[in-house]
Amino acid sequence: MRSKYDGQPDERAQLQTNAMKLVSIAISTKKGTRKKQVPTAQLLENNGIKGDAHAGPWHRQVSLLAMEDIQSMQAKGLDVDFGDFAENIATRGIDLPSLPIGSRIKLGDTVVLEITQIGKECHTKCAIYHQAGDCVMPKRGIFARVITGGKISCGDNIQILD
Repeated sequence: MRSKYDGQPDERAQLQTNAMKLVSIAISTKKGTRKKQVPTAQLLENNGIKGDAHAGPWHRQVSLLAMEDIQSMQAKGLDVDFGDFAENIATRGIDLPSLPIGSRIKLGDTVVLEITQIGKECHTKCAIYHQAGDCVMPKRGIFARVITGGKISCGDNIQILD
């Protein structure tokens, strides 16, 4: 798997240290659709990603899913990539659902997110669920609100603050 914007094939990324990285950013203008990858994004304090349908003054401003979870669905034979689970940010090297609600993570140099929800209820089974009999976002995806805004880019470091 390769992000359109990180320029690193998986094999090389896996050989590097276990640094926590932002590997993909994706947005959409409508809720309930796959998101389109972008190289950078502007996050607005207490709002979300500029131009994304989920932005607004609520607790699920930004969604995150680990690259490793996307790869687990690919291993089941699904033709899926970054953004296909409607996640805004795909990460590498961090077990997202293990972060307690209230934890803060730093993306790049300035952006700080606060974890507000682990997983979500799947009200209607999506196309991915019907293809594979399972979907990772309800169990492994997390949601956050933007504490400190700023610009993020694919390849940025991720740091757990608390």
